Amino acid sequence: MKSLSDCHLYTFVDTAYLRGRSPEQLARQLCDGGSDLIQLRAKSSSAEEIRRLAERILPITERAGIGLVINDHPRIAREIGAPLCHLGQEDFFAAGHAHTSELRSRDSRLQIGLSTHSVEQAERALAAGADYVAIGPIHATPTKPAARPVTLELVRWAAARVGIPWFAIGGITLQNLDEVLAAGAGRVCVVSAILNAPDVAGACRQFKDRLLAGRGDSPTPATLTSQTS
Repeated sequence: MKSLSDCHLYTFVDTAYLRGRSPEQLARQLCDGGSDLIQLRAKSSSAEEIRRLAERILPITERAGIGLVINDHPRIAREIGAPLCHLGQEDFFAAGHAHTSELRSRDSRLQIGLSTHSVEQAERALAAGADYVAIGPIHATPTKPAARPVTLELVRWAAARVGIPWFAIGGITLQNLDEVLAAGAGRVCVVSAILNAPDVAGACRQFKDRLLAGRGDSPTPATLTSQTS
């Protein structure tokens, strides 16, 4: 897979949005559309079910040179050889972790992403050694209806202050993408706007084309970087 710094479109195989489609079918469509990262999110599934899903999707993403992100389960990511894992604040800090190195075995190259919803959470994630952070939700989102939007102010802060790859997330659509890019984002996570589209691959391509067209417009972030232990 390409380096995180070269990843711009982060998409999802979310089992809540399958609508009769197989996870493999969605994964192929996301790959065909130009996704750079694909997260497997299966909130209502058991760990064993998630493992089986991941083992079915990983060969598809590997053939396409795309990074598979396992949501919530670093052990599964390590054991099946997925390159990335994503954790929320409650799954990382509230679970007693202080640094991402705690989730890697000695020879593991697993990369860890953390969700952040405020300046304080983002700074804490950076200090904890996150390889990337998600900033959001920018807008209200059906994926997490109870989450309070952080607005574009947090995007502007991240553009000026975060020196590792970061992704804006939450309610991002083709209709509001330009304002998110104008605020300084160069990378986005998109769930429902792609998974609910009649042409998943085509929707991916539209997002990817817009991201690549605006790639040179983001301020250069340089101040805060991830700290190693």
